[in-house]
Amino acid sequence: MNALEGVLVVALEQAVAAPYCSSRLADAGARVIKIERPEGDFARFYDKAASGLSSYFVWLNRGKESLVADIKDPQDAALLHSILARADVFIQNLAPGAAERAGFGSAALRAKYPRLITVDISGYGDAGDYAQMKAYDLLVQAESGLAAITGHPAGPGRVGVSACDIACGMAAHAAVLEALIARGITGQGRGLSTSLFAGMADWMAVPLLYYEGTGKAPPRAGLAHPSICPYGAFPLEDGALVLIAIQNEREWAAFCAQVLLEPDLPAREGFGSNVIRVANRPAVDAHIAAVFARLSRVEAVARLRAAATAYGFVNEVADLPQHPALRRLPVQTPNGPVSLPAPPVGVAGEAAVLRDVPAIGAHSAAIRAEFG
Repeated sequence: MNALEGVLVVALEQAVAAPYCSSRLADAGARVIKIERPEGDFARFYDKAASGLSSYFVWLNRGKESLVADIKDPQDAALLHSILARADVFIQNLAPGAAERAGFGSAALRAKYPRLITVDISGYGDAGDYAQMKAYDLLVQAESGLAAITGHPAGPGRVGVSACDIACGMAAHAAVLEALIARGITGQGRGLSTSLFAGMADWMAVPLLYYEGTGKAPPRAGLAHPSICPYGAFPLEDGALVLIAIQNEREWAAFCAQVLLEPDLPAREGFGSNVIRVANRPAVDAHIAAVFARLSRVEAVARLRAAATAYGFVNEVADLPQHPALRRLPVQTPNGPVSLPAPPVGVAGEAAVLRDVPAIGAHSAAIRAEFG
């Protein structure tokens, strides 16, 4: 898991998108020096749910070193340049223009340190009317159209996690790895830039193309799929919601025969092809719902598995800690251990280990001694 051992990352970061990127580099063995204000990254104080610490901060800042510094102070700016002279990657997501005004613009840094890979993360990119706007996840969910296709038909909704931040951080992480590979060939760093909006715009490609091709946006469907039927949630006898997904006519025939016990249903009017079923969704869903309402969870699972139908249960967050597919790893924090979801990708023959979450300025003295 230490593929990036020896890589030095300087992260002038806060909140979610940039810390997501740098945390994944740290997981791979990179040394990540996180620059914080004296009061710390404001994400440290979002909540106190993780042993008295912020759940966001614990999740996204494992394996990093915390250096408290003021980039506007000449001595601290000189210290940061001393670190950057040896660094491989510089990541920043300050307010628009703040890094450049402080003397840490990406183009100037690459001119001074040609092997440096710079990563600028913003809300809406560096051009146009939106370039100077502050941006947070929910604002970008709204601006990108994500909220408009999310939620119940009665109104738009927020995706319940920081989807725009995460999309942006994932894209930045992949781009950094590509830049490291390219630098190994050319010897030159790269200037990378991305934004919360750009990350979500990529994820919104299908709704965008659907709208431009049909003149209509995909409708908000709650726990259903706007263009596939049946694909949605149905209550069982005990009220539990089972979500089924039919992808083709072969699956539909098997579902009708072995779950609904009606092998002739696909031949009936309104139940034939997917296009017909989508147009007739209320009747199709009502027909299926009537069957599921008479089944226990055990009976439903037995029939769905026999038919090889894709299904899942609509769980609460309270169900997640006991989920059989959840893998977790401990991480040490200033307040004691916290159990996090394991990194999503495993490496054959290697056991993942999460390194410690730093207290504010925990490494300041050592870093100043090393680079000062």
